[in-house]
Amino acid sequence: MNIEGRTYLLTEYGQPFKSPEGLRNSFRKWCDEAGLNHLSSHGIRKATGNLLAEDGASQYQIMSIHGHTQAKTSEVYTKDVERWRLAADAMQNLANMDW
Repeated sequence: MNIEGRTYLLTEYGQPFKSPEGLRNSFRKWCDEAGLNHLSSHGIRKATGNLLAEDGASQYQIMSIHGHTQAKTSEVYTKDVERWRLAADAMQNLANMDW
């Protein structure tokens, strides 16, 4: 089967999923079949958001990738990363001070 375009995960019929819920249900089934009952599609989304934030993606970039409609939803991923960056910058300022 040669697949072209932007769809990477397909239904068992070779078609794009019609809804996020359909993909979520299939992902749950795949995890169960693989003996990975403790994993979920939400966990993958969360990990992706964290990785994007750590790599410098903005709150709004993550928002667009995840399809969030409220900026506050994506802030969860960037808030801690930004806090660590600010702290590291502040510590560097301290190190560069002429004591």
